[in-house]
Amino acid sequence: MMVAQLGHSLAAGLLLLPAAPAPARTTPAGPDAPGAPGVDEQYLPADKSGFGTSATTASPVWFTVQKQGGLGEIFYPTVGSPAVRTLDFVVADHKGHAVQAKDAATVRTQLTDERSLSFRQTFTERSGRWRLTASYASDPARPTVLVDVSLSGAGYDLFTVYDPALANTRRGDSGRTEGTALVATDGTTASALVASPAFAATSNGLRGVSDGWTDLRADGRMDWHYRSAAAGNLVQTAKLHRHTTLALGFGTAQSAPATARASLRRGFRPVARDYAAGWHRYLGGLKRAPAAADRRLYQVSAMVLAASEDKTHRGAYVAAPAAPWAFGRDDPSGPYHLVWSRDLYQIGTGLIAAGDVAGANRALDFLFGVQQKPDGSFPQNSQVDGTPVWGGLQLDEVALPIVLAYQLKRTDAGTWSRVRRAADFLLGFSQDGNAAPWTPQERWENQSGYSPATIAAEIAGLVCAASIARANGDPASAARYLATADDWQARVKAWTVTSTGPYSDRPYFLRLTKDGNPDAGTTYPIGDSGPSNVDQRRVVDPSFLDLVRLGVLPAADPAIVNTLRVVDEQLGVPTARGFFWHRASFDGYGEKLDGTAWDYGLPDDSRITRGRAWPLLNGERGEYNLARGAKSAAHTQLSTMTRSAGPGSMLPEQVWDNQSPAGAPPFVPGTPTFSATPLAWTHAQYLRLARDLEAGRVLEQPAVVAARYTR
Repeated sequence: MMVAQLGHSLAAGLLLLPAAPAPARTTPAGPDAPGAPGVDEQYLPADKSGFGTSATTASPVWFTVQKQGGLGEIFYPTVGSPAVRTLDFVVADHKGHAVQAKDAATVRTQLTDERSLSFRQTFTERSGRWRLTASYASDPARPTVLVDVSLSGAGYDLFTVYDPALANTRRGDSGRTEGTALVATDGTTASALVASPAFAATSNGLRGVSDGWTDLRADGRMDWHYRSAAAGNLVQTAKLHRHTTLALGFGTAQSAPATARASLRRGFRPVARDYAAGWHRYLGGLKRAPAAADRRLYQVSAMVLAASEDKTHRGAYVAAPAAPWAFGRDDPSGPYHLVWSRDLYQIGTGLIAAGDVAGANRALDFLFGVQQKPDGSFPQNSQVDGTPVWGGLQLDEVALPIVLAYQLKRTDAGTWSRVRRAADFLLGFSQDGNAAPWTPQERWENQSGYSPATIAAEIAGLVCAASIARANGDPASAARYLATADDWQARVKAWTVTSTGPYSDRPYFLRLTKDGNPDAGTTYPIGDSGPSNVDQRRVVDPSFLDLVRLGVLPAADPAIVNTLRVVDEQLGVPTARGFFWHRASFDGYGEKLDGTAWDYGLPDDSRITRGRAWPLLNGERGEYNLARGAKSAAHTQLSTMTRSAGPGSMLPEQVWDNQSPAGAPPFVPGTPTFSATPLAWTHAQYLRLARDLEAGRVLEQPAVVAARYTR
């Protein structure tokens, strides 16, 4: 939601090739690296195998672990602001050969403690000649990431290559060697990389011209020792000892070195122990994992949600710590690092399921106290400080905060004033001759119209608003909200269920209708690189199940039951790991057919993309199964979600389907794609379904809505 194609390793590191004949290279005489501003490279592939931060607010730094190896984006000072692009390792022999460890080795990521976001990576060179281990943690007392790294195998040297992206931009970083530290700055933000034992050698360079990897891959030696580099795409390189602890601290140019050295003095083991203890305490305050859940994945899911919250702007939980596909080019970084009202609702209900009611209340406080606009609506998304970014309007994002307030039993006067603004906005909304429940965008964000999922959220929101209104002595508002909700509930099928569609001779729900006439052959462009001018009766998605989940229609409604069969036939993805679903007909939001990156637009057939399968939809189907009384079927959906997890128990946005042409890489169906991993929404859905299975019912379903329409 890469200039280089995703999933393809850098060619320079694939083989141990002999160095090309060249004159002997000597250390440059000048102190300053040439080649500013250097070559820009986008953010790394989004399929992370680890995501970590301390459980404290005193350490506003977050790190990601790359599935391919090494650290990916590190965020500071907010969870929405990358400050590092990558920290990699290079191994060189004494015969003129150097490789990036991630390209020459089999990489294994381990969660070393199922009750902590503690990760270790093992790089085993494919011929067994060397082995590298790296363990990762952050200091609970200060903004420092620590890495404990060791290399085994005689006759090899070890280097680290650090690419900062301070101030949420990959350009504009300047660097210098300051004593035994590598210091980088961009405006008022700085990082400092230090080591114990101290670095054997350092250099500051510009990517693709004078950086350390360019130097090392030429002859396996660190010949360049630039003391500084001007502003640009800075890369800092250091030669390490065979067992080294790295500390990467953040702050200002004055404070970052002291911060890093303070963490380094404590040592990796004490810091990692305190880091893990913080997560143990957090999980200790939650409910125990239900018997139906995979305990490790359940606990990781709870921690991933907690880690997704900003530590300065409390309650601001981002969608994912990743920038997949074309979004890796965004500078500053893209939409997954933002706060979305819809995702925040999903996260909030996941937190409630896990037992972190305080976190869910902070999410609601952020929605109403920071994001909500004066007219009662919510921005499509915002920075963690509440600043709107994209300009869209989605009416489910206006309604769902009301539902969350009801679920949290927030009936105080302050909450009621915010609920009333949102509910009144829904009642009064109109645009281009259309009125609610028509929405400018539905939950997949690129279509206007009458969406069953959005209408379900709007109805539930109004009924919940009526309940809060009555609790605040406002029966008149309650009556208005209920009258509109009843009218929309009575008409939702007339707006969105077709009897003339090609997939069944019985009525079924559509993804949406553009005009409220589901039997008309109205066409529209799918968007997200999908085809143009598709008959709306040919476009289905599983989102109609929100009508059941939110209590608007009964699970046994004939149109609901028939649409399940249609969706299974049209969108179902059978794999050895379970049965998944695409999110909508003709969806283009995913990689190209050969697995290379999704991009904006559709200039020619070579850029046509395919949305793959979404594990969060398994959670929604499981909730439907419970509403229908099919507990065994719901358990099957939870097990399928479990099998979709990647390394480090990270749950993805999408998994590979069975679409791949001859000659494409061997992607395994049911395993994570290069989409955003971990996705907070997927982890929240896992927590919800696990807790629902324990209760034997859909706990998220607002009782006041179900009592009115389905019981």
